[in-house]
Amino acid sequence: MKNTFIILAIITMFSCSPKPKQPVLIDASSFGGLADGKQVELFTLKNSNGVVTQITNFGGRVVNLWVPDKNGNFADIVTGYETLEGYLNSNEIYYGALIGRYGNRIAKGKFVLNDTVYSLVQNNGENHLHGGTKGFNDVVWDATQSDGQKLILTYTSPHMEEGYPGNLNVKVQYQLTDENELKIEYWATTDRPTPVNLTHHSFFNLKGDGNGTINDHVLQINADFYTPVDEGLIPIGEISPVEGTPMDFRAPTAIGERVDEDFEQLKYGLGYDHNWVLFPAESGINFAARVVEAFSGRTMEVYTNEPGLQFYGGNFLDGRDTGKNGKVYDRRTSFCLETQHFPDSPNQPDFPSTILEPGEEYYSVCVYKFGVEE
Repeated sequence: MKNTFIILAIITMFSCSPKPKQPVLIDASSFGGLADGKQVELFTLKNSNGVVTQITNFGGRVVNLWVPDKNGNFADIVTGYETLEGYLNSNEIYYGALIGRYGNRIAKGKFVLNDTVYSLVQNNGENHLHGGTKGFNDVVWDATQSDGQKLILTYTSPHMEEGYPGNLNVKVQYQLTDENELKIEYWATTDRPTPVNLTHHSFFNLKGDGNGTINDHVLQINADFYTPVDEGLIPIGEISPVEGTPMDFRAPTAIGERVDEDFEQLKYGLGYDHNWVLFPAESGINFAARVVEAFSGRTMEVYTNEPGLQFYGGNFLDGRDTGKNGKVYDRRTSFCLETQHFPDSPNQPDFPSTILEPGEEYYSVCVYKFGVEE
């Protein structure tokens, strides 16, 4: 009888143990609607490990991304909304979005190409940011879900849209691999020379969406140099060493350890909002960055074929946006790691060129790989 009670106690103990938290998905039928006269849809990708993401064709936005912690508990680690209306009414317009034609800033909304001056929309003070007033983040893309782990989005940006020359045909593929990678690939062709710099703008918090500061996340960036900016966050044309500055993330460092130091560059961006010059890839894609959140054990690695990485620490979030599950998006409660060419490259002859010519194919890849450590 005594042994029976012991066995029953053990069974009860295990049966009462809380089950790991599982992903909670948005009902796709409740998300959609019309934007810009086209139907908005929500697509679900899931891998063999239970990692799942939902992506909308409105701006190619990653709406949620559920990954496990060291105890097997899943959390959604990207900011966003449960409805299309949330995105349409948001103060921060780039949550989870595809960015183009040109990710980051172009000084004074102008550039010269083949002796012609092109004037772009000035939507960031006197500068042009992330493609203009209607960038790719506001496009309703044509979408095809080829299987349960891939989504293909296509869009043709017409000649002179937001001031850019050339008809630009763009294809983007999202793939959720069985290695817990969210792989984003971009292809583009044009019929006229034009600058192209596509990137992705998810806001991450490895504790879970809206779950407090990201200043205690530990960041490593694979770069000896960065591109300093002026007060308008436009590069001044220099490539400067990170050594001896708060921009040095060559060794893993807490994001908030030096973010408020008396350093001019940090004052300009109210914290980190800068481009790092990545070590060049020997072949294929290159390690760009790694982030660790100690309490959950979640890790995120970034790989790319791009020469630059924009690290943004959520300095301009101000609590005006309330997202999924009523979470308020306060300052520095999420971060972005955007693989890219350098800001303002069309006006910076010493930076790698972003000009795509007819007959060429643009290709860019960004991989966000998720894991855990004890």
